[in-house]
Amino acid sequence: MELAVGDKAPDFEAKLTDGTMIQLSELLSSGEGIILYFYPKDNTPGCTSQACDFRDNFDRLRSGNWRVIGVSKDSAKSHTNFTDKHGLPFDLIVDDDISLHKMYGAWKEKSMYGKTFLGCSRSTFAISQNGTLTWVGYGVRAKGHVDRLISDLGLE
Repeated sequence: MELAVGDKAPDFEAKLTDGTMIQLSELLSSGEGIILYFYPKDNTPGCTSQACDFRDNFDRLRSGNWRVIGVSKDSAKSHTNFTDKHGLPFDLIVDDDISLHKMYGAWKEKSMYGKTFLGCSRSTFAISQNGTLTWVGYGVRAKGHVDRLISDLGLE
């Protein structure tokens, strides 16, 4: 199941790297929108490029009242190393049971070298303050989609 612009974002409760539990509906009640992005694995070339793209555009997103949160199935320790190594100024969710990936349709069948497997489809969602999806991107490229997101959100 894929979500689309205009859909109500699935509410969720999730654990951040530091063990803090967050809930989407509570985050939205602060008046910020949420950029929720799913990526396959900490410290891999594409995922590092994507995270650094969000990091480098963090102030532009914050100026538009958007909070960035990354999601992968990596451990809290892996997330901490990733965050420290690259100076990421945003939170990462530990989704080790992939329930959040599934809820947002980011856990998909993939194929590589003739083998089929289930894995994370690099995906990004902009969730407005009222809880609706204002931007949805499945299978986005690691590099460049943040600029398109910023443009589409009118933050240029």
